[in-house]
Amino acid sequence: MSTVIQLSAIQKSYFMANQAIPVLKGIDLAIHHNEYVALMGPSGSGKSTLMNILGCLDSPTSGMYTLNGHDVSKMTDDALAGIRNVEIGFVFQQFNLLPRLSAAENVALPLVYASVSKKERIERAMVALEKVGLAERSHHKSNELSGGQIQRVAIARALVNNPSILLADEPTGNLDSKTSVEVMELFGKIQDAGNTVILVTHEEDIAQYAHRVVRLRDGVIESDNLNKNHK
Repeated sequence: MSTVIQLSAIQKSYFMANQAIPVLKGIDLAIHHNEYVALMGPSGSGKSTLMNILGCLDSPTSGMYTLNGHDVSKMTDDALAGIRNVEIGFVFQQFNLLPRLSAAENVALPLVYASVSKKERIERAMVALEKVGLAERSHHKSNELSGGQIQRVAIARALVNNPSILLADEPTGNLDSKTSVEVMELFGKIQDAGNTVILVTHEEDIAQYAHRVVRLRDGVIESDNLNKNHK
């Protein structure tokens, strides 16, 4: 099984008043192609910082991060943005859709930055909306969609670049329990179709959908176990 993510001795400190505040204190983690991993931990455990590093939104203070064979730990911001756009699809708790655009236009947005032609953008957006079961709502704006449908549009947008990794940060945080189940079942289908899925959550019942659960505490990995109870 090929390794998509390899973290070696990752440390991250923030500096306040010339004092280093360590947040991650030596993280070693390997995630393989087509795994479904939940990152868990209480507030202040370092899981958000780790997610930002995994998503190439931030760089470690020290250590090595290899993403699909690229050493991204020392890259410039511009190079990181390039890798991020190709390799990673993001799904956030705040859906971050633009209200004036249709579902299809929102899904196609990442392709605008990738300089894809308009015709191809819409074709690929429709394929992504099909994957999340929303092709028939492609012309609707977000105020015409339910919370669950909006999150599905956000997931389609994350998939439109065919990323190797789908990174979801508390993706059900703003959804009711029934809709949360639907969205989590959709992530399972996406993983079945070949994507690597990394889920950041503080909710035990949401983590149960993942095949592997990595728990952080005080900036270190407390446990890393296969999930025998996954739904």
